Amino acid sequence: MGRAEVRKAQQQRGARRAPSGRAQGTEGSGSTGRRTGIRRFFTWKKILGTFFGLILLGMAALVGLYFYVEEPDPNNQALQQSNVYKYADGTIMASKGKVNREILPIDKIPMDVQEAFIAIENKSFRSDQGVDFKGLARGLWNTATGRGKAGGSTITQQYVKNYYLTQDQTVTRKLKELVISLKVDQSKEKPEILAGYLNTSYFGRGAYGIQAAAQAYYGVDAGQLTLEQGAYLATLVQAPSQYDWSTASEETKKRIMIRYNATFVNMVENGKLDEAKRQTLKFVDPLPPQPPAGMDGQKGYLVQAAEAELNAQGVERKLIDAGGWTFTLNIDPKKQEALEKAVQDELESKLDRKDTKGKPQDQSVQAGATSVDPKTGAIVAMYGGTSLKDHWSSNALRKDYQPGSTFKPIVLASALENGAKTQDGKPITPNALYDGTSKRPVVGSDIPFAPQNQEDRNFGTPMMTVQEATNFSVNSVYAQMIVDVEPRNVKKTALALGMKDREGWPEDKPAMSLGTMSANTVEMAGVYATFDNHGKKVTPTIVKKAEHKDREVVPAQPIGSQAISRQTADTVTKVLTGVVNDDGGSGNKVRSSAYEAAGKTGTTENNVSGWFSGFTPELVTVVAIFGEEPVTAKQVTLTGTAGLGRLGGSSFPASIWKAYTLAALKGGTAGKFQLSEAEMGAVQTPSRSTSPTPSPSPSSSAPAASSSPPASPTPTPTPTTTKTSPSPTPTPTPTPTATKTNGPKPPDPPLLPEH
Repeated sequence: MGRAEVRKAQQQRGARRAPSGRAQGTEGSGSTGRRTGIRRFFTWKKILGTFFGLILLGMAALVGLYFYVEEPDPNNQALQQSNVYKYADGTIMASKGKVNREILPIDKIPMDVQEAFIAIENKSFRSDQGVDFKGLARGLWNTATGRGKAGGSTITQQYVKNYYLTQDQTVTRKLKELVISLKVDQSKEKPEILAGYLNTSYFGRGAYGIQAAAQAYYGVDAGQLTLEQGAYLATLVQAPSQYDWSTASEETKKRIMIRYNATFVNMVENGKLDEAKRQTLKFVDPLPPQPPAGMDGQKGYLVQAAEAELNAQGVERKLIDAGGWTFTLNIDPKKQEALEKAVQDELESKLDRKDTKGKPQDQSVQAGATSVDPKTGAIVAMYGGTSLKDHWSSNALRKDYQPGSTFKPIVLASALENGAKTQDGKPITPNALYDGTSKRPVVGSDIPFAPQNQEDRNFGTPMMTVQEATNFSVNSVYAQMIVDVEPRNVKKTALALGMKDREGWPEDKPAMSLGTMSANTVEMAGVYATFDNHGKKVTPTIVKKAEHKDREVVPAQPIGSQAISRQTADTVTKVLTGVVNDDGGSGNKVRSSAYEAAGKTGTTENNVSGWFSGFTPELVTVVAIFGEEPVTAKQVTLTGTAGLGRLGGSSFPASIWKAYTLAALKGGTAGKFQLSEAEMGAVQTPSRSTSPTPSPSPSSSAPAASSSPPASPTPTPTPTTTKTSPSPTPTPTPTPTATKTNGPKPPDPPLLPEH
């Protein structure tokens, strides 16, 4: 064929490839006769070729790894160490740590318990090749992209990870896990793999393996486990710390039950359980946790707090329990001893815990406390309860009770920080005037609220200053104040000061002013330490150092940036000194010539808890007592404890606080508050006459009182000495006339926090 014929044949082939039917490169085609560089590079053939090439390369790499990676020796558990816990001065407080495990052969574990684990952890275990490739790909992607822990592991993979490898979340470890799992599945029988998995899995409470777990949660050997008990242990293994029924929140318990019931559903699908029998199965509550040896007294609670803090910083509980740690705590042994003695002398010695029938309230009292150095954020002392064997969870850390009126200073801080004003446009300061009438409906809220004061007392004439309202913890004043500030602003301030936004926070409701959210003593100590530290954020921390040969943990910085202005913090502190120094103030019981103090009492609805949050320039301490029914853990009233009537923060909590503070500061030089920026505000003049009008009949609309209702022409000055008591009147005063109405008067609420 000549050149002309070759050229013509090429043109014909080009014409067949041209998308428009024209020959490429011919006249009139508009084409340059060449493809662009990017089209030449990205052709379908090349893309598909590259894709399949990568797959083949990956398969070749896996085959290479399969032959390259040897099945390693098992982890040597004998090398695992104890954890050592030291006080701040370096002296040894406690140690714990032998690996709690007893290896069992598979025939010692009931078959239905085995099937429960298979059903919820790896339904295809009996037939798979040891690897879930889809789950592995998902896990590798999550690990490589930092999206959390790898997931999708089979029972074989989990066994390999526990028995041969580490818990590190890396791509390298995951690839090794894949290869070794394939080899193990080839070299071992399924029952042997299942036994290895059940004997190496971690179940919480320091229990490694199903035998230790059976003892820890049900007090029986693994061979005696029922299907219901085994199903709970199978549920637990996914998240041992969170899924411990004894300490789980109500929300977590719902998740536990979903996984627990799914175990039985999967067993039915696998043909290992009859549907009729499934309907009869009931959840069996595990036993309460028992403290390990050497964790007597407060030691167990301090260890619990240290480990919880480290866990919150991202160190898995399993890694902590594996041992090898040296914890140096911020706990001062002398202050710790002083706190324990104060609780014993001021509370426990006055209770009869043996008379379970005659004095039920004495059996229900639980005490918790946290003491913090406001300059460093160090938790120098903590009280969690009588002992772990009596009460497993620490009362210092519990967050299932409300802080009551110890929240009121946060409302004041938010008012000052936001430059809030009363309903008639006057700035809210310690000298601002409010109506102290009990059950006074708030003005300006879409949600009706008319809280009653302690013992339904009316304060003022009816006017009183914010300082006086704080001294006597007047609910009606603070309910109106939070409306004036706006609840959302108060919540923002509370979170900035260190409180936690938990489920159930009464957002946008005036009841928030009375501390109706949940909190623990550590959080409240942080809030008051921030006041004491002139507004610089204090996050209390119990761990001074956490050392391990294989990893380094840097404790969180306890002192942060300015949470509120110094002027706001100093002003709140100044107001809280009035609570202590006023002869009739709710915190007067802690007053002493040995120190200068500020603080606030708190008592919650139905008298289920009482708090005292107080501080000197050197030390911030929060003490709380809780009413908890011993068997059900239900919140119960403290009224009647030690043969007394209604108890509040000014009772046992204040007594414990004073005894501890005197002992803790003994030998030191008590300082004075440096409140250079405190601003009490100008004395205000009431805007209306003092003549109240009678309360309306139930069928009429109730007038809502303004935040600055009538008072005597000469207002009461802000207390600057120790005597500023307004006269409370036990008989309710009629609601004063106001220019705004808030609809029908709501029904009288239950008795709410008073102090």
